[in-house]
Amino acid sequence: MVHGKVYLVGAGPGDPKLLTVKAVEVIKMANVLIYDRLGVSDDVLNMAPVEAERIFVGKRTGLHEVPQDQITHLIIQKAKEGGVVVRLKGGDPFVFGRGGEEVEALVVNGISFEVIPGISSSIAAPMYAGIPLTHRDYAASVAIITGHRAGDAEKHVDWVKIAHAVDTMVILMGVESLEGIVDKLLTGGISPNRSVAMVESGTLPQQRTIIATLGTIIAKSRENNLKPPAVIIIGEVTTLGRKLAWFKQPLH
Repeated sequence: MVHGKVYLVGAGPGDPKLLTVKAVEVIKMANVLIYDRLGVSDDVLNMAPVEAERIFVGKRTGLHEVPQDQITHLIIQKAKEGGVVVRLKGGDPFVFGRGGEEVEALVVNGISFEVIPGISSSIAAPMYAGIPLTHRDYAASVAIITGHRAGDAEKHVDWVKIAHAVDTMVILMGVESLEGIVDKLLTGGISPNRSVAMVESGTLPQQRTIIATLGTIIAKSRENNLKPPAVIIIGEVTTLGRKLAWFKQPLH
């Protein structure tokens, strides 16, 4: 039996113009699109053929419409039916996108696949806010961390150790865990004066940025009612966001 081919495609951080050329090519030849919510707009979905089957399996914080094991099963099922199956993910498939798990299942089932990188919000959101993650004068190292594990004792993240080890911390999916993360850092001896930025809806027209300190970021995020999706950046480079910010609204 000849199976179809699966493409795990990174849809980027939100702005459809940040899709790679290869991603567009693959989407345009899809027979089936299995897609998430974040980073996958109608503009992106409309690039696929009209007759392509579109299946939404998106996940929101605290609400999983389709469990991951069912998503993986669906990908395999559609691939076995033949044709081109595009698994479309916000950001990059291998940066907290569970792409590795899906690829493992494809290998076990003997299904041909290809992974197409996407621009991760961990890079794009700070960039659009005028925050370089590295800078010769401020930062020579970066860590990208998931905030989902902040409240999970079984999946411990040593926030203080990371804070001491790198110059810039980039936290994805950390808005709802912000208080716990900040508490762990402050309790662990990290200075409350360390600069912090939060970028909400990076690269999209509604993008917003706040810049504060570790000691004031919780109050400031509440004051501005910042919501997911947002990227949290901790480190001296965030101070550059005050003078290097270039993505202005509503001109864009």
